[in-house]
Amino acid sequence: MGGADPLLLSQIVVRLCLFLVAAIALTGGVLQFFAGQPHTTPRLDNVHRFMAGIYFSTGLINLWAAVTIRHQGTLVYLLAFGILLAGTGRLLSIRRVGLPEPRFVWLAYLIPELILPFVIAAAHYASG
Repeated sequence: MGGADPLLLSQIVVRLCLFLVAAIALTGGVLQFFAGQPHTTPRLDNVHRFMAGIYFSTGLINLWAAVTIRHQGTLVYLLAFGILLAGTGRLLSIRRVGLPEPRFVWLAYLIPELILPFVIAAAHYASG
């Protein structure tokens, strides 16, 4: 009746997941951008802050995709894939150099990075 159709449950799930990822990436991007990489070389600090900018920008993209979820297609799958790659990178780091301290914090980062991509992709697929 004049308004937009209500979101499907699957669209709400995708939207909430993307909002969560956006909040994490925006907060983490800002923190890492200003904190840098302490006790390191100028080269590593430079790369760290550059990647913090990339992290922040992906937060903006996730936020935009969540807000405009009715109009999104392949972008949602690409964002989910990016999250999965980030978690895979974390797994590789843990395998090669160990789990940082405090362990709980780093596992709390890792677990959603390995689960959310599948939730996002499945819910987005269910949205048709």
